[in-house]
Formats: sequence, structure tokens, C-alpha cells
Amino acid sequence: MTYYRRVGEVPPKRHTQFRQPDGTLYREELMGEEGFSSDSSLLYHVGVPSAIVDSTVWEVSDLSTRPNHPLVPRHLKLHGLFDGLDWKAYDVVTGRRLLLGNADVRISYVWAGEESPYYRNAIGDECVYVEAGSARVETVFGVLEARTGDYVMLPRATTHRWIPLGDAPLRAYVIEANSHISPPKKYLSRYGQFLEHAPYCERDLHGPDEPYVCTGEDVEVYVKHRGDGPSGVVGSRMVYASHPFDVVGWDGCLYPFTFNVADFEPITGRIHQPPPVHQVWEGTNFVVCNFCPRKVDYHPLAIPVPYYHSNVDSDEVMFYCGGDYEARKGSGITLGSISLHPGGYAHGPQPSAVEAALGAESFDELAVMVDTFRPLELGEAGLASDDGEYAWTWAGRRRSGQ
Repeated sequence: MTYYRRVGEVPPKRHTQFRQPDGTLYREELMGEEGFSSDSSLLYHVGVPSAIVDSTVWEVSDLSTRPNHPLVPRHLKLHGLFDGLDWKAYDVVTGRRLLLGNADVRISYVWAGEESPYYRNAIGDECVYVEAGSARVETVFGVLEARTGDYVMLPRATTHRWIPLGDAPLRAYVIEANSHISPPKKYLSRYGQFLEHAPYCERDLHGPDEPYVCTGEDVEVYVKHRGDGPSGVVGSRMVYASHPFDVVGWDGCLYPFTFNVADFEPITGRIHQPPPVHQVWEGTNFVVCNFCPRKVDYHPLAIPVPYYHSNVDSDEVMFYCGGDYEARKGSGITLGSISLHPGGYAHGPQPSAVEAALGAESFDELAVMVDTFRPLELGEAGLASDDGEYAWTWAGRRRSGQ
């Protein structure tokens, strides 16, 4: 995170005695990134945060992947993944299904109605986009309220759980990094403050406002951590002697928060702007962008939809989650679709979309894009949701005899 917060009770000086009403010391935990060399927060626990009484294997969901070979662009139809399934029995943690992944990032999707177990991702940060629905996200730092259009940003090793709210499924698009995820450096001063040209600022980020203190014994936490499993990911179920949410206060620059896509201010111009103007987050070897409702290019001869472009260094994953995406008209893509345009393939608008967009003053569209700088492979859900036809929609046909 980029700025300091203080929540609940903390002593005037760090690493000094801080006592409970009965005279017992609170236990201080430093949660920090990159060893002791980057952002951190100090949390003050009632119990001992290291005290576990059991640890067993958690068999994480299928994370095996298959290369996108032979090379083709793909259309994944996500909403069909949960057709006929009882979404009320799924939770955001154990119910997620892998769409795409590589050594840097995994992209999953889930419909959920059940509260999740307590969970900690010890491999990397998680960025969860709430496509629809709402949830209460309880964390060791406090409670976040998540709603449609929110990014829920969870730093590595943040113990938390998801509690869906309402009668409709919580639809979540999950980006799991093997690194940290942060605002792009180009938006920040050398001291970490958002600059004036940034499309959002500190006021738009909503962290916990007060502690969420829980008591209890023998609390089970599902932990995803590094190992020899698919993508180097394995799981354990660790049982803690006291509740991990026994934190009476914390301060620092590392904590979970939400950011709603409606608070992103699009950058536009007289002619078509390249995708980096839509960037919202960055991780190691990948970026995340928003394509939001916006005024479009206002040069009298402007072509508002993108020009054809070759992904020389990246795979492009576009999740269509609101409005009507102009450049893909005629391709079969609709809400709940993903397009995968792999590196080595020149892509752009459907032929009919170019002329249809001329003279447009605004686009009512919402999409979340992930660009990765290593090739993505297809997970179980990616293979199951592929329509098998998208690659041929620009030409309108396949090669003769096929």
C-alpha cells in the first residue's frame, strides 16, 4: 500500500511493552514484504500468533494447465461454468476454478453462496474483482464490505474469509499473483503518494476502519503455500490455538482494501489511446487494466475502436463484465466472456465493428484486462468454457475441408 493507517489500540512506541487489562503483554506481529525491506504493518494480538496445535494436508482444487498449442485466440464463456450447479454450496476460496495460469499469475472464477473457510494465501497477493453480488470480507486487519465493481486487494499472508450476502450468487474473478500487486509506479511520487495525473487516489481506497476482535480456540485456517504441486502450489490446514482475529490494533502501510471500478477516471484523447492509459494495478510480469464507460476519441476522423495490434511481449486476457464492448461485436462475446489473445497473434476489432463505431461519442463498456509477459496456459475451467469458434470469426470461415 502507499500510505499509513492506524486502526484500534497501539502503543506510542513500536516494539515496546503494551499490556492487556489483566497485565499480560499483547503479542506484536510484524507483517512485512520483501523481508524487512518494504511495506509492513504491526499487529497486536491477544494470543500467540505462532501457536498451532495441528497441521494437515489441504488438497487444493485442480491447478494443472495445458499449453495453448496450436496457437489460437480463444473465447471462454464463464457463466456456463456453473450452469446446473448449486452455487449456494460453493465458497470463494475452495470453489474457484482455474481458467488460465503461468509461473506468475493464476486467473480463476467462482459463483459462491457459502461462507469460505478462514484462508491465507502465502504465495502472493490476491486481487478479487466482484463481478456481481456483495460480501463481507473478514480479515485479521478488520472487516471490508465488498460490492459489485469492487477490487478486493488482499496482501500475501492476510488471514481472511468471505461471507456472501443476499440471495444472488457472489460472482468473483480471482487474480492470484506469485508476487505483490500494487498501484503502477507511474502514478506515484518517489515517496508513494498518488500524483495528480493518476486516474484514482488515496480517497478511493477503503481499508478497515476498526479492529474485528474474535475469540475462540482451535481455529482452522486453510493455507496455500509453495511446494511441489501444480504451479508450485500446495495447501495445508493449520489449526491455531487462539483465534487469528484477536488483533486489538495495528498500524502501517500494508493492509487489505477495496477499490471500486466506478472511481477510476478514464484518460481519453483526440485519437485512440493505447491500453496503458487504462492500467489500474501491476504485479511481477503482469498488469491489470480497466476499460470503463467513457467519452471516446474526438478527432473528426477518429476511429474509436482499437487498431489491430500484435502482442509481441504479452498474452492479453479481457473479461467482459458490463455494458456492451464495441470492438468485439459480431464475435459471440457477451457479458461473462473472456477473450484470450496470445502473444504471436495480431488481433483487433471484428471487421464490422470498425465502421459501426465511427462517429461514436462514448462507449458504455466495462472490462477487466490482464496482460501477462509469459505465455498463459489453459486450466480446467478454461478448457471447459472454450467455445471453439472464436479464432475463425475475423475470417468468417475455417480453412477449406476443416
